[in-house]
Amino acid sequence: MRTAERWTDYRLIDASDGMRLESWKGITLCRPDPQIIWKTNKENPLWQSCDAIYHRSERGGGSWEFRKKLPESWNIGYGGLEFIIRPTGFKHTGLFPEQAVNWDLAAGMIKSAGRPISVLNLFAYTGGATLACAQAGASVCHVDASKGMVQWARDNAKASGLSDKPIRWIVDDCLKFTEREIRRGRTYDAIIMDPPSYGRGPSGEVWKLEDSIYELLEVCVKLLSEKPLFFMLNSYTAGLSPSVMSYMLGALIKPGHGGIVSADEIGLLVEEKKMSLPAGSTAIWQAE
Repeated sequence: MRTAERWTDYRLIDASDGMRLESWKGITLCRPDPQIIWKTNKENPLWQSCDAIYHRSERGGGSWEFRKKLPESWNIGYGGLEFIIRPTGFKHTGLFPEQAVNWDLAAGMIKSAGRPISVLNLFAYTGGATLACAQAGASVCHVDASKGMVQWARDNAKASGLSDKPIRWIVDDCLKFTEREIRRGRTYDAIIMDPPSYGRGPSGEVWKLEDSIYELLEVCVKLLSEKPLFFMLNSYTAGLSPSVMSYMLGALIKPGHGGIVSADEIGLLVEEKKMSLPAGSTAIWQAE
């Protein structure tokens, strides 16, 4: 497992009985996590005095219980980047801190390339990977179907001092956008994909990632340049193992571009448990 260990503003303090105890720059939140099926003693007093806790509803979704007045939003930093944190109605905060391990990897490959790199970031959410790649010197096309998420990403770019970087902000269905880019003849040196476990297709049909991901990858691979640098695929879907993800990338990319493929879980260090919490998987194809 690759773990995001360079955080200073974020801490995963403890994890037990389906819940995370986290510090987001000193503000403590308790949030559900389905991976945490163990039930160990909650000895840290912050379990009882956290600033806010998210309660799941039996009807789906849930709501926050704020135990003290919190700011509507606040910033946390990582490696010179600034991210706006805001508890949302679906337990999330606008950032997946475990992805920092992938931001570092992508930035390192871009800096080492020795040439201009263009990046396509699909299902780009609030822009963690976008900002890391732009900070490293790449031009980035940021695509997400949610207008609100794209605006949040733009606000993160402004907070990080990256508003003047070559970033295209696109609000669009990712599949439709990639198909149009193919017709335009546009290509990219690197592609990052972080698709949701469930979504809706171009005609509104409901799809599951494990049933649709291969066809989506087939389309996206057509956007790789003649000399691509990397292709990064993230998944939070339990039914899509790192090995399966690596097999797909290898089958689709290696015949035309060679390179190597690796895949692993990514996660976060749990301070109280001295262990790592799995928080998704990433498969990476990269040029040799």
